[in-house]
Formats: sequence, C-alpha cells, structure tokens
Amino acid sequence: MSIWEVILAFVVVVLMLVALLANVLVLMCFLYSADIRKQVPGLFILNLTFCNLLMTVSNMPLTLAGIIYKSQPGGDQICHIVGFLETFLTTNSMLSMAALSIDRWIAVVFPLSYHSKMRYRDAALILSYTWLHSVSFPIVAASLSWVGFHHLYASCTLYNKRPEDRTQFVIFTGVFHTLSFLLSLIVLCFTYLKVLKVARFHCKRIDVITMQTLVLLVDIHPSVRERCLEEQKRRRQRATKKISTFIGTFILCFAPYVITRLVELSSVVHINSHWGIISKCLAYSKVVSDPFVYSLLRHQYKKTWKDIINKILKRSSINSSALTSESHNRNILQLNE
Repeated sequence: MSIWEVILAFVVVVLMLVALLANVLVLMCFLYSADIRKQVPGLFILNLTFCNLLMTVSNMPLTLAGIIYKSQPGGDQICHIVGFLETFLTTNSMLSMAALSIDRWIAVVFPLSYHSKMRYRDAALILSYTWLHSVSFPIVAASLSWVGFHHLYASCTLYNKRPEDRTQFVIFTGVFHTLSFLLSLIVLCFTYLKVLKVARFHCKRIDVITMQTLVLLVDIHPSVRERCLEEQKRRRQRATKKISTFIGTFILCFAPYVITRLVELSSVVHINSHWGIISKCLAYSKVVSDPFVYSLLRHQYKKTWKDIINKILKRSSINSSALTSESHNRNILQLNE
C-alpha cells in the first residue's frame, strides 16, 4: 500500500467510527425522549439516521476492504447487494434532507397552519414517496446488471462493464443524479432561502423595536447598550449560519462525487484513482455530519443526550460505590473472624 492508500484507509476508519457513534446517539435520543418522538420532523430524522447507520455498516467496510486489497471484496452477489444499498441509501438520504427543509419552510413561513399541513400522516406519505423514489433507480440498475465493483472508487456502486450499453448507462446516470442530487439541492435552496427571508424580516422588526427602546432609555448604561447591539448582530447572523451549514454541507459532501461520476462518463477526461476515493470519502462524510447538523447540536437533542450520559454515569457510580461498600463489609467480617 502507498502512503496515499494508508491515509485514505485511515480516513475511512475514522469516518466509520464517528458515524456509528453519532448516529447511534441520535437513535438513543429518539428512543429516550417522548417529546422528540412526538414531533413530525423526528420521523424524517429517524429515516435519515437509519440510512446513515446502514451505510456505515454495509458500504464503508467494503470500501475500506477495496482500498486495502485493491480488488472486489467478497463475491459478486454481496457486491451487488451492497451496490444496490449504496444507490438506495444515498438517494433516500438526499430526499430526507429535502423533506426536512420542506418541514422547516412550512413551520416558518406558515406557522399558524403548520399543524394542519404537516401531520404524522403527511410525513408518512412523504417518506413513502422518498422510499419509492429511492428504490426505483437501484432496481433498474440491478435488472440491467449496472451494479458492480468500481476500482476508481474502491466501492460496489453503479458500474457498467458492457461497452454496448454505454449510451443507455450515460442517460440513466444523468437522470439518476438529476432526480436525486439536483432535485434535492433545488428543494433545499428554495425552502431555506424562503426561511432565511422570513427570519431576516423578523430580525428587522426586532431591531427596530430594540433601537426605539434604546433611544427612549436615555439613562441606560453604555455596557448594556453594547450588549443589546451585540445580541442584535448575533441574531442577524444566526439564521444565515444555520442555513449556510445545511446547504453548504450538502454541496461540499455530495457535489464532488456527483461531478466525478458525470465527468467519468466522458472517455476524454482521465480521473485519478486517489481522487475517486477522496470524492467517495467526502460523500461518506455526510453520514458523519448529518447527526450534528440536524440533531445533536440542537437544544432538545443536546439536553437529551446529556441526560442519557448523566444517567449512565450515575448508574455506574452507584454500582461502583455499592461494590466498594460490599468489599469493605467483607474485609470487616474477615477481620472479626
């Protein structure tokens, strides 16, 4: 193995471990908190977490094996199943993020009618569509034998071995990425920019009220005035940072891989194998970032996982103290004997 391959293998191992821990923690928060389970967005986050966990335990290990051994890990049947899952899970994750953005758009732009427009039944219908949409492409690819081990990405994924099917495969790949990556990106940009517009409007209203209050309070201490102005500035930046994170991580993680897949269809451009694996690792990094972007850094999830950790630590401390007192009693009995 070259130094590049060692580094890439190490990166995949780190991504696997962090993704597994973070997504399991999200799942624990969902199971632990009744308030999180009651919320409609919880269904979308649960579906996204399910996709991320399945991707972590099925696709990442085979990519790691592909990097180390530089050949197809396992038999053809295993590779076809993993390639099927890779196409399905990636599309499902993208559409789940789009569904979360639609939920936020309805909640912010139509707050009074949110509960009537986004019920559990509506969320279940959206998830049913995401599953049908996601499973249709790998079914077509598997039926046409367009799934296999691709050396450029060291992964079991969409791959055409027959030169006579090149034109059909190019059309299929273009349609697939248009209706998965591009469609999800358009939905994300449309909904979150609408949310940002509403957030900025409310910030302006609050800023006007704040400035009027500061003008009326003539005797206010300068430090208090400064704190009010700093909070006003932070409030304006908060929504922009969040929305930039949602859209930015989506583009940063998926765009290099999608563009590489499309450029690869052209026989004119040669793609370096190291770049192919790097673009795949970037796509895998979305599995790592999703738990933090959509769940663990939010106040409700943060409070829940802290409660879980405190509960575990408290239980372990009680057990250790019980063991200590028990051993102490045994020592006393032995001395008395």
